[in-house]
Amino acid sequence: MSDLEVEVVGLPSDAPAAAELQHLCALALASASVHDGHVAIEFVTEERIRQLNREHRQLDEPTDVLSFEIDGAEPSPGPRELGDIVICPGRTADIREAVVHGALHLTGMDHETDHGEMLALQRELLNWMP
Repeated sequence: MSDLEVEVVGLPSDAPAAAELQHLCALALASASVHDGHVAIEFVTEERIRQLNREHRQLDEPTDVLSFEIDGAEPSPGPRELGDIVICPGRTADIREAVVHGALHLTGMDHETDHGEMLALQRELLNWMP
């Protein structure tokens, strides 16, 4: 039984429906056997994502998507906080892809070190959707 909550904050009017993005996020998390917890997907401006990128990755430039894992080895009390996915629609060619990308990062995958495995899985997951 799944007890996953995917919260969508600040969804732009021209974006895919929240239900579709929630389903994509759940699908990506399920690929790593994650079926419970809370994830927030937040849509932000270029200025805000640039600030987050500078603070957390020391890169002073806007980007398309960032992921922030919350509960790692030491979970907080209450529902498991998987993390936040922050997306800048102005820097994102495909919001659906950004959601899957961010969710896969929350599972611990890293396309910068995994020899293409994460990006291959991302393509496969997106192909499953109509």
